[in-house]
Amino acid sequence: MALPAACAEEKWVEFTSGPPLLEALGAGSIDIGQTGDAPPIFAQAAGANLVYVAGQPITNGQGILVQHDSPIRSLADLKGKRIGFTKGSSAHNVVLLAFEKAGLKYDDITPVYLSLPDGGPAFASGSIDAWAVWDPYFAVGETKNGGRILVNATELGKTNSFYLANKTFAANNAALLREAIDGLSEAASWADAHRGDVAKSLAQVTDLDLNIQTIAAHRSSFAIGKINDEIVATQQGVADRFFKLGLIPKAIVVKDAVWNAAHPHLSAWRLSSPC
Repeated sequence: MALPAACAEEKWVEFTSGPPLLEALGAGSIDIGQTGDAPPIFAQAAGANLVYVAGQPITNGQGILVQHDSPIRSLADLKGKRIGFTKGSSAHNVVLLAFEKAGLKYDDITPVYLSLPDGGPAFASGSIDAWAVWDPYFAVGETKNGGRILVNATELGKTNSFYLANKTFAANNAALLREAIDGLSEAASWADAHRGDVAKSLAQVTDLDLNIQTIAAHRSSFAIGKINDEIVATQQGVADRFFKLGLIPKAIVVKDAVWNAAHPHLSAWRLSSPC
């Protein structure tokens, strides 16, 4: 993706997960970023200065892993077990969806809040019974840590990832933001048609094995779309789920944080240079 050189300078900043990314976004340290579904719920509940600007339905690439020889064979078998995941991440929502499907309660298990770097070793050593995570760590757990997929997120319900922007930046730079999302959409279309190349590039920049990134790339969702009513309703369900369990301090209305300058069709977001 490239923006007019005279108008904006691109700087890419890496984060291990959505919660710290949105903390930086709300503070204005970055302008736009991508996360799973749960991080913006926690951020909005905390009053973060952000807006949803585009959606990305997830088709696969996240779920819950158990060890290959684990006696856990069903979601109901998770009762009484130690489940590791990053608090406030999309994996947190996957765990809650799994409980709903199995008829379990949150206090039926012992949640073990782990950062991504800590999750893999904890899972491999057996200090947790299950690990909820997303790609490429999901693929790492399968190929390197002896994991078996207990459930894919898509078997539990609809999940989405999002592009979000700092609210002040969005209000002051609508044309530039539209152009950035349009560029990201073009990049997503290219990635969808060149998954092998995506895997090779990611293997180089992450130092993860090519076979791991290949697994991740071939089950990733790249397409970017507008924030429509269905996505808002799904995301509101995520928010209500976290509030009901007391995991966020107040009820929120997701629609209040959807960028009101978003155009109904991404293809119409190509504008002339804003400078």
